[in-house]
Amino acid sequence: MEKSTNTNLIIIVMLIVATGLITFCLPGKTFQGYTYTQGKPWGYAMLTAPFDIPIEYDSATAHRITDSINAHFVKIYRNDFAVVSKKLSGLNKALEKPGIGADTRQAIVMKVSRLYDDGIVDNETYDMIVKGEMPEVRILDNKVANVVSTQKMNSVREAYAYLDSTLTSSSFKNAMAAASVYSYLTPNLQYDSVETKKLLDDAYQKALAPQGIVQTGESIIFPGNVVTPEKFSILQTYERMMRQRQMHTSGIDYSILGQLTFVGIMMMVLYYFMRLMRPRTFRNRRKMIFLISFTTLFVIIVEVVIAFRPNYIYLIPFALLPIIITTFTDTRTSFFLHIVVVVLCSLVAKDQAEFIILQFMAGNIAIVSIKELSRRSQLARCAFFIFLMYSLMYAALYVMREGNMQNIFMGGSWHIFVMFVINCAVLSFAYLLIFLIEKFFGFTSTVTLVELSDINTPELRALSDACPGTFQHSLQVANLSAEAAHSINANVQLARAGALYHDIGKINNPAFFTENQVGVNPHDSLTPEQSARIVINHVTDGLKRADKARLPQVISDFITQHHG
Repeated sequence: MEKSTNTNLIIIVMLIVATGLITFCLPGKTFQGYTYTQGKPWGYAMLTAPFDIPIEYDSATAHRITDSINAHFVKIYRNDFAVVSKKLSGLNKALEKPGIGADTRQAIVMKVSRLYDDGIVDNETYDMIVKGEMPEVRILDNKVANVVSTQKMNSVREAYAYLDSTLTSSSFKNAMAAASVYSYLTPNLQYDSVETKKLLDDAYQKALAPQGIVQTGESIIFPGNVVTPEKFSILQTYERMMRQRQMHTSGIDYSILGQLTFVGIMMMVLYYFMRLMRPRTFRNRRKMIFLISFTTLFVIIVEVVIAFRPNYIYLIPFALLPIIITTFTDTRTSFFLHIVVVVLCSLVAKDQAEFIILQFMAGNIAIVSIKELSRRSQLARCAFFIFLMYSLMYAALYVMREGNMQNIFMGGSWHIFVMFVINCAVLSFAYLLIFLIEKFFGFTSTVTLVELSDINTPELRALSDACPGTFQHSLQVANLSAEAAHSINANVQLARAGALYHDIGKINNPAFFTENQVGVNPHDSLTPEQSARIVINHVTDGLKRADKARLPQVISDFITQHHG
C-alpha cells in the first residue's frame, strides 16, 4: 500500500514538473498569422477586424509610388557660408605678395567668388549632375528650401579648370601658382541627409496615406472569398498590426496562464487515463517514469526546434513516439500518448488543423505497422506507409484548400515532400533509441526477446553441448508455451524466450538429470537429501549463470518461478 502511495505521489510530482517545463518552453503570445495566396480562396473562417485597420496600397502599387517619388525627389543641400568666407579671406591674403597687382588679385577673387555663388559640390554629386540624374537641388536657407538648377555647378577640379581656362595671361598664371589657388577651392554645397530623409519620409507618408479604414467589428473576408489585391493588403496590414500590438502590450501576460492551464489539463487527462484504463502500467514505477519523461522530452524538443525553425515542423518524426511506446507497453497506451503529444505540439504549429490531421494518421499507421516490432524490415515498411500517407493526405488537404493541383509540385510545396522523406528516414533511429531505453530503464523489448530466442546465443549453445536432453526439453517447452501464449493473446516472444532459458542451471550438473543420462544414474550413490539438493540447486545455478550472462530480469524470473 505504501509503495503504491509513493508511486502515485512520484507520478503527480513528475506531471507537475512536466507541465511547468512544457509551458516554459512554449513560445510567448505570438500571432501565428494565416497562410493565404493572392488570387486564391480564403481557407479559414470569417475574419473580423478586432480594431480599426487602415486600407493601405498593395505592395506593387506602393512600390510604384515610392519609385516615382524617388525618381522625382529633389535632394536638400546647405550652403556653407562660413567655409566660403574663410576661403575667400585666405585667398585674399595669399594674393598679397610682391609682383601681384591689385587688379590681378581682385579679378582672381571675383572669379572664385562667382564659382562659390554658382556652387561647388563634391565629386559624387558632380558625377550625378553630369549624368543628368540631378538637374536640380534644393538649397536650404533659413529653413526655406529654394530649388536651384545644377547647370552651373562645378566640382573642385572643374572649378580650377574653369579658372585656368578663363584667366589665361601670364600674370594670372603666376599669381594663381604663387597663391596656390587650388587649395582655396572646396565644396560649399553640402548634402543634408537628415533633412532629405525627413522630407522624403513626409512625401512617402502623404503619398501612401490610407485610402480608407476597416472599422472595428467589420468583416475583413469570408470563407471561400478570393483574396483580391485589396484584401491581400488589408490582411497583411492586419497581421503586422497584430504583431506590433503584441510586442507593445504591457501588464499581465494572460496567454501564459492559458498555456499553463491547457498543458495542465492535458497532464491531468493523461494521469487519469493511465490510472483508470491502464492500472497495471500505472503501478509500474519505472514504466510511468519512462512514459512521462519520454513524452515531456519529445514535446520540449519539438518546441525548441520550432522556436528557431518554424518551417521544420514536418521534419520531426512524430511517428517515432508511438513506435517506441508500443515496443515497451501496448497499442492503446501508445495511441493515447501520441494524441496527447500531438495536441500539445499543435500549440506551436502554424496550421494546427493540418498538423493534427497528418500526425494523427501517421501515429495510427505506425501503431498498426509496429504492433510487435521484431524485425528491421518492419521499420522500413512502416516508414514507407507513413510517407505514403503523409503525401496523399497533404495532397488532399492542398487540393481542398487551393481548388487545384497545378502548383503542388512545381510551386512552393515540393519542399514539404522532401521533408516527409527525411522525416520517414529518421525513423530508422528507432532501433538505436529502443536499445538505449532498454539499458537505461531496464526494459526488455520484443526485439531483444527475438535475439535471445536465437539458439546460437552462448548460453543456449552451452546448454545444447552440455545437456542435449535438457536442450530438447527446453525447445519443446518453448513451442508449447508459445502456442499457449498465442491462444490467450499473451506475449508470445516472452514465453518462448523464458522457456528456452528456464533450465540453464542444469549445465553445471547435466548427468544428475534424467533427460541427460545414458545408462548410469549418479543419484544411486547419493542419499535422497543429497540428490534433492543437487536437483533443487539448478534454480540458483541458473540464476547465477543468467546474472553472469546479463540476461534481462524477465528471463531470470522464469528460472526462479518454473518450480513454483
